[in-house]
Amino acid sequence: MTGLNPSTYRRLLELPQIPCVWEGDRRALSSGAPIDPAWSDSTSTPSDGECILWVDGSQGVVRAMDVVPLETGHEAIVRTLLRAMEHPHNPAKPARPQKIVVRDREILFYLRGVLQDLDIALDYVPDLPLIDEIFRGFQDATNSRPPSIPPQFADELLAKAEVLWEDAPWSLLPDHKIIEIELNRWDLECVYASVMGMLGMEYGILLYRSLDSLRQFRQRVLSNESMDRMEEAFLAQDCLFLTYETEDEDEFEDEEDLEFLDPTLQPVFGNLHPLEGIRSFLYDEEAMAFITVLEALHRFLKQHRRKLMNDNFPALSSKFKIPAPDGDTIPVKVTTLPEVAEELYSMVDEDEDEALGELPIIRDDLVPENSFLSLGVVPWEMVEMMRSSIQHFQLQAPTQAGEGLPIILIQTSRPKAKQMIDEIEAAGGLNGICFNPGSDPFMDDRYDLGLLQTQNQELHLFGEFEEEDPTHSQARKKWDQRCKKTKGICGLLIAKGLTGASRGNPGLKDMMVLYEVRSLSSEDLGLGTLERKFAVDGM
Repeated sequence: MTGLNPSTYRRLLELPQIPCVWEGDRRALSSGAPIDPAWSDSTSTPSDGECILWVDGSQGVVRAMDVVPLETGHEAIVRTLLRAMEHPHNPAKPARPQKIVVRDREILFYLRGVLQDLDIALDYVPDLPLIDEIFRGFQDATNSRPPSIPPQFADELLAKAEVLWEDAPWSLLPDHKIIEIELNRWDLECVYASVMGMLGMEYGILLYRSLDSLRQFRQRVLSNESMDRMEEAFLAQDCLFLTYETEDEDEFEDEEDLEFLDPTLQPVFGNLHPLEGIRSFLYDEEAMAFITVLEALHRFLKQHRRKLMNDNFPALSSKFKIPAPDGDTIPVKVTTLPEVAEELYSMVDEDEDEALGELPIIRDDLVPENSFLSLGVVPWEMVEMMRSSIQHFQLQAPTQAGEGLPIILIQTSRPKAKQMIDEIEAAGGLNGICFNPGSDPFMDDRYDLGLLQTQNQELHLFGEFEEEDPTHSQARKKWDQRCKKTKGICGLLIAKGLTGASRGNPGLKDMMVLYEVRSLSSEDLGLGTLERKFAVDGM
């Protein structure tokens, strides 16, 4: 059992102890439970997990709440308890309780081991009245929520969503090629359809109620603002949406997987509005509008599919008489908006031109996916054997000092290794290996980016390592020390045998090529800290 640090004990003992009894518990949380993220100390809310609650039974207030995955250990209960003591929700003040009661004996024994010497009485009780009342409120709120789709329209709407999936408009239309659908019904004059999925990130369709909302969102995405501002921009959209999810919530890996997804495909409908926020269900009129729009879009794609192929987006317009779900037949006009598409594309183009003017292109398609990658060293005796027995390129002979030649090993299948070697040779060979700092300003993460520079000055990403990863930090420290001893010379070793017994430790027969090149510093490349950018494809 992990205990608290001595400094944490001292800090907690300095808190005033109040004569009160706190209740603590963790309980299974259904996917529909309405937990407001503002009440939870977690940065994410799993759809199916457990809710940890610490409440002051004497004052009747929630001091801390967290939502965690089901498999999370009892450490999470202690983390939430410490927040309840030191950083409670308003209006509670930091304090230690005089007594804690729980209804789970396993939790009780765990807390006794962790909280000893804090002068807090711990006891078991069969019932926790206040927490029971809070969870009954959660359940009542869940049961009172409307269904995600109005029952009378569910079958028809899901059938239209399946037809749209089969139409696969994302194979024809990127998200900037907007289609106007004129309804003049259900308080909607026109909706502007933006198709998601051409980049393979998320599949679906957004129906904006105005072009202004669409323009404003794209402008804010391309400005690469902070994550808080991006969330604000996301919630400021004014649209209906349909996205496709799978039951196991795995992301779509590539287009080859799409045909296998139908049995587990789950269409998700909802609404976004600046004043309402996000709502993952539809009201009656929204459902009827969606049914009509999807039918009109299906007919339009069926009629004009050939004209939209090969990246074409001409001015097209068609009128259809669509049977509405409420029994009427209504005229619907569907029109492409090439000028709007050009305007939206120019936003991305200008943003990319500005970025390309500042930095060289960094490609990430040289190193095959799922390759084995490691930073290590090859003894000088083995280096001599490799020079005489495998394909070998040497820009400059290293100083044979230290334990050996510092090496980046990339191990993959034989065909992919050969393709990688051919691409390097087509670029004139390898010029150097560099580690450059990178950051994700939206997640506040920092990285060490491994880069290969070819002779044509192109940069290729071979690895993205978290700056705080202790394993990489140690490997990188040794890399720098070894390169210093070799006077800045290092190597790239490409090997086959990814799935065999030699995975991670290739023998001489598995080694295909050794490049002995310069170890470049980030100052040599002059890149500065590279920032992750958003791609516009999705909500």
